[in-house]
Parts: sequence; C-alpha cells; structure tokens
Amino acid sequence: MTKIGMGLVGAGFVGAHHIDAVRRLGFVDVVAIAGSSDASARAKADALNVPKAYGRFEDLVADPDVHVVHNTTPNHLHGPVLTAAIRAGKHVVSDKPLAMTVDEARCLWQLARDAGVVHAVTFNYRGNPMVQQAREMIAAGKLGPVHFVHGSYLQDWLLEPTDFSWRLEPEKGGESSAVADIGSHWCDLVQHVAGRRIVEVLADLTTVVGTRFRSAKSPEAFANQKTVGTREAFTVRSEDLATILVRFDGGAKGAVNVGQVCAGHKNDLWFEVNGARGSVRWEQERQNDLWLGQRNSANAVMTKDPSMLAPAAQRYAHLPAGHQEAWADAFCNVMRDIYGTIRSASLSGEPFDAAAARPPAFATFEDGYHAACIVDAVLASHRGGAVWTKVRAS
Repeated sequence: MTKIGMGLVGAGFVGAHHIDAVRRLGFVDVVAIAGSSDASARAKADALNVPKAYGRFEDLVADPDVHVVHNTTPNHLHGPVLTAAIRAGKHVVSDKPLAMTVDEARCLWQLARDAGVVHAVTFNYRGNPMVQQAREMIAAGKLGPVHFVHGSYLQDWLLEPTDFSWRLEPEKGGESSAVADIGSHWCDLVQHVAGRRIVEVLADLTTVVGTRFRSAKSPEAFANQKTVGTREAFTVRSEDLATILVRFDGGAKGAVNVGQVCAGHKNDLWFEVNGARGSVRWEQERQNDLWLGQRNSANAVMTKDPSMLAPAAQRYAHLPAGHQEAWADAFCNVMRDIYGTIRSASLSGEPFDAAAARPPAFATFEDGYHAACIVDAVLASHRGGAVWTKVRAS
C-alpha cells in the first residue's frame, strides 16, 4: 500500500481539521466525505477538494478505496457509523466522546479489539510537545510523588440564550453536555500526563442557561449565531457548568472546573501537577510554554525548544525555538501517531494489538471507554447529591 485512503463522515468544524491534519502527513489520500444528504456532502467535498461525496455513510464505508473511516458526526451517530466501519474491516478514528453511553462505548471498544483494526480517539491535546515534556518529567520522578492535580477547561461560546448546539439535545449529545464535550479532554489529558487514572469523582453540575432559543438548523461549534433564522424556546436538561473533585489511583487528589458559559474564556484548558519536589503547569492558550514551580529556587518558564526537550517529547516539535507551534500542529502530531500505526499494521498484515507499545499521543477506544466511565460516574455523583462515586473499572 503506497497511500492510505481516508474517508470522513461528518464534515463540520472539527472534520475539516481531520482532513488538514492527514494531508500534512504525505502518505494519506482523502478519498471521500459522507454528509447528511448528497447535496451537503457534495458541497463539503467541493469546498475541501475531496473527489467523492456520499449522502449515506454506509456508501462511504463500502468504498474499497477507503481504508480508514474518520467519524466526526454528532454523538448519537457514533455507534452506527463506527460499528459499520469496524464490521467492514476498516480502521477507525473517532472524535470524542466515543459514544452516547458508557455501555455503547464498551461495545465499540470490544468490537474494534476483536476485529483487529486500528482504533483511535482524537484526544488531541496529547499531541503538544510541552504536554509530552511534562509527562516525561513526571515519569522520570523530577516532581517527586504527585499529590495534587488541578485545573479547568472553560469556554464562552454557549453563554447567551441564543447560543445553541446539538450537544445540548440529549437525544443527539447524550445526558452530559459540557463534561462529555470538553471535560473528557481534561480528564484524559491529566491522566496521560500524570500517569495515573481517575478512580473516584464527586460532582456538582449546574445549568446556568436553563432556556435557550434554537433555530431549525443547528450551527457548527463556535459559529456566529446572531443571524440564524427563526427560533423556538428549548428547555435545557444538561449541564453547562461543573465543579468536580477527583481521586487518582495511587492516592493523588484533584479538582477541575468545566464550563462553556464563562465570558472571555475561548478555549481555556489548563492543568497543574504538584509533587513533593516540584510542580508543572501547562496552559493550552499559551501552549509553547511550561511553567516549572520550585520551593527552594526560582520558578521558571520552559519555552519550547526541541534541543532542550526530553527525547520522547522532541518528536512532537517540528520547528526551532522561537517558532510557535499550535493547536493544528498538535492535532497533526496525533494523526501522525495514529497513521504511523495504521501503516505498520498494513505492512505487517497482523491484527492491531492495543496492548502493545504505541506512540504516546495515540489514544485508543479503551481510553475513550474510560473517559465515558468518568462521565458516567460524574452524572451518578450529581444525581446522588454530590457524593463520592467510583469510576467503573475497565
């Protein structure tokens, strides 16, 4: 196989970035797009210079030129799209959350595992070189034993009552909104960096904007919604703000705030890890820097410089010091890890074994399932009156 053929189901906000990222790899052809109709698929395909367009995802899955199916549809379509692709023997790459429910996520993970196809979830913040640097420092013991992990993920794109998204509709987005959408990113990221799993949660969830006004057509994420047609009132049942305490295996404690109604916060994800000998903090909106905290010497900011990074982090930095790398570059790093694995699997002819060694930015369906377990525990904790609730074990 000289080129790997990629097909995309759902070409909204993040779908276009999937296409951009795989094109940068140099050994992937974007073959087809599937949309909600022939017309919408053709319009997206023409806009993104993709040769084939399908109005049904089943037709894209059946295309012999498509070797990898990317799923960036609304959450309620994840199960049908991914199931069809896996059963057709295609490798699969899914946006998060993996599924609508924890049980559906587990079924998808088991189906992909048993089929021997490569399966990945795009927890894209893993792909930043300074995230990998923090991970390597912690693994090497430079912070000492970790006792506290905290941070937040705040946005403001759902602050106004006229802001709307399918993510707020339980039949399309699931029972959780903000936690499943962006809280899952934070949880995966800190587990990846700290090398510890979240095993218990205590959650307080809030619906700040209880009544919203939606139009007949839901706009893409982050789109300007001021000029979208006639609206109808919609009662919101999912959270747009959350405060969550967490416990990690090994004894570390943590806390995170998650919200999409926080004015001025555009994509404000950050985490800090505190250990017995030092601390590290990374902020997504200043992602080329890593703050290093010390007790007995001056604090410092480590700026991205490939020559100064740990060897395992160097491979995620592609420009010299002083040349900024950003969100799209980290996303491409994740795709590079995924497609490198797909190419190796294609050359070897062996089934994919997720338990074998793989690049660190590559999150599998098992990781997606564990994220779903955390969201499920958060919901259960809140329903129980903000009580400590165990996260289901894999």
